[in-house]
Amino acid sequence: MHEYNDDTDRLAQAAIDYARNRLRLDPVPLDGPQPYEVLAQEAGQTITADGLGGDAALDLFVNVLARATISVDHPRNLSFIPAAPTEASTLFDVVVGASSIYGGSWLEGAGAVYAENQALRWIADLAGLPDTAGGAFVQGGTLGNLSALVAARHTAAGTRSTGRPARWVVACSTEAHSSIAHAARVMDVDVLAVPVDAHGTMTGAALAKALDAHGENNVFAVVATGGTTNFGIVDDIAGIVRVARERGVWVHVDGAYGLAALCAPSVRHLFDGIEGVDSFIVDPHKWFFAPFDACALLYREPQLGRAAHTQHAGYLDAINVRDEWNPSDYAVHLSRRARGLPFWFSLAAHGTSAYTAAVERTLSVARTAAQEIRDRDYVELVRDPDLSVVVFRRLGWTPDQYQAWSDRLMSDQFAFVLPTTYDGETVTRFAITNPRTTVEDVAMILDTLAG
Repeated sequence: MHEYNDDTDRLAQAAIDYARNRLRLDPVPLDGPQPYEVLAQEAGQTITADGLGGDAALDLFVNVLARATISVDHPRNLSFIPAAPTEASTLFDVVVGASSIYGGSWLEGAGAVYAENQALRWIADLAGLPDTAGGAFVQGGTLGNLSALVAARHTAAGTRSTGRPARWVVACSTEAHSSIAHAARVMDVDVLAVPVDAHGTMTGAALAKALDAHGENNVFAVVATGGTTNFGIVDDIAGIVRVARERGVWVHVDGAYGLAALCAPSVRHLFDGIEGVDSFIVDPHKWFFAPFDACALLYREPQLGRAAHTQHAGYLDAINVRDEWNPSDYAVHLSRRARGLPFWFSLAAHGTSAYTAAVERTLSVARTAAQEIRDRDYVELVRDPDLSVVVFRRLGWTPDQYQAWSDRLMSDQFAFVLPTTYDGETVTRFAITNPRTTVEDVAMILDTLAG
């Protein structure tokens, strides 16, 4: 099974040819999901005692399974927060897989960890964190937020003079990502929901009021959002940091989507105060043009993350006694692939100025999309975009009409745009994170709403 022979060589060439041809497509196919019954008919039983053979298995993937997925890098895929990995990062993902690297420890993956840390350093510098800041790449934003909050609670438990409370509490806005509530459930802690203002922003003043009303000294962290998923709203990070510092509370910023805009001068001011936070996350697989999956988790004082997350066992002693940078020490994980390497390679290949230009391009398209909506009498902006998420309504439509329109776009292989909700109303949105998405793409989609 591990012998490299002529069959393996032929399969390797076929796999490389598929990857090369997929990258050449412009645009890529949108494709889309299929019902289970269809896949059961077309794919059948794929795992057998004797195996299908590499050629047949690859053919099955290319012609059946891959076509039953939605291409996240299609320029008119504007739902959720799509991805647009560079060709360089995609190709290097192949290299990473072939290199068989364990990325959990310096002992086993020093070169990979060094490169990942260079990419983390660039992000930390964008935020203005001190030279001693650091962290690790984890699977995604949910795991990154959970890991940061575990470190925050561990730190609070060791520093609060009043001792351990009966119930720990994390504060966040009513618009915080669902992963924060999920992390609270996993950690068995309570959530203090802070109301947002008319703009949808959690302010320092609102946080202070909520903490004062709460009264108890059991809030171990506050989570600010650096670009909400539904609207792209950035909380009052500077105000939140000031309030939290007065009370000795850890500040974490969930910037899974929005903090990539730290590299964009046109909106950098929205993140003022980020230099004072204790931790934050940003997902390179969203707006930093890396393949799934990679979340960058950064700590202002990484030794606090290490104290919370280092695992101890006899077989790990050889790693733990060494004063080296082990990514497994900074999050809720042990075994890990070097998932930050494709992002590092793209940064190294293209340079950071190219990233700034690409993010600014998507912001420009989002602003123009908002103007396209203003210029049409059958659609209406719900609010002006702060970043690259544009939320709007089709005047007079019911939820069923939104869904029928969305289904038709997908059926026609034209676009992937889903409805969302705002204050109980069904609306829709564009999440523009792909530099290949053009103003013309947006205009064509808006034109389909006219009838």
